[in-house]
Amino acid sequence: MFPYKDDNPTELAPIVTVGIVAANVLVWLFVQGMGATEPLARSVCHLGLVPGELLQTAKPGSGLELAPGFFCLVDVQPHYSTLITSMFMHGGWFHLIGNMVFLWVFGNNIEDVMGHGRFIVFYLLCGLAAAAAQMLLSPHSVVPMVGASGAISGVLGAYLLLYPRVRVHTLLFFGFYVTTVALPAYVMLGYWALLQLLGGLVSLSVVERGGVAFFAHIGGFAAGLLLIRFFASDEALRRRPEPPSSYYRHRPYG
Repeated sequence: MFPYKDDNPTELAPIVTVGIVAANVLVWLFVQGMGATEPLARSVCHLGLVPGELLQTAKPGSGLELAPGFFCLVDVQPHYSTLITSMFMHGGWFHLIGNMVFLWVFGNNIEDVMGHGRFIVFYLLCGLAAAAAQMLLSPHSVVPMVGASGAISGVLGAYLLLYPRVRVHTLLFFGFYVTTVALPAYVMLGYWALLQLLGGLVSLSVVERGGVAFFAHIGGFAAGLLLIRFFASDEALRRRPEPPSSYYRHRPYG
């Protein structure tokens, strides 16, 4: 299932959501060379998050070949800046486009209910939680982790909690046949969350070797569910078409 819009209007202009999308696209174009082999490999190596390097559990000088003749090696000193830079790196066109569509569909509503400044902090915290979850499960990995999906997973968790019954218009793929359907957010996002959990369980035996960072998705999603109570404005929530539970509606703002 691939969402392309929802029935959830906003009042604030989603300038942060648009800004994050623009930043990711610009990085892809000018830093990652639109996926060209050498700039892509260099950007993933130098700006991606390597769990074994950051936690200093991998031997310096160890690593892997990311492209023919290009080896990404563990440095002696951990590069903590990659906790942030890795959120703006991607591994391919579909990786970038998929993440940005999800962010656009769901991010504007979460920004609307938080405000611009709080949304930036929320987004980055969810990305950090996603990275922490993946490192916890693969502390010795020398495979660079890249992508905005961990932070975006936090946005999905917040959306599910706040707007479970809002209709999300989704593309459904059945082989070569494609159709559209409008589903409640709890169905679409619940299905997505289930896939991440199942994928994570299946990947446990090979988590150190790379692949889809399912546990980053799970960690970001959980962070979004937990952090939304501290970031959402009660005043904004009262204006929304699908209010959350009374626990969130009556929490004092600030």
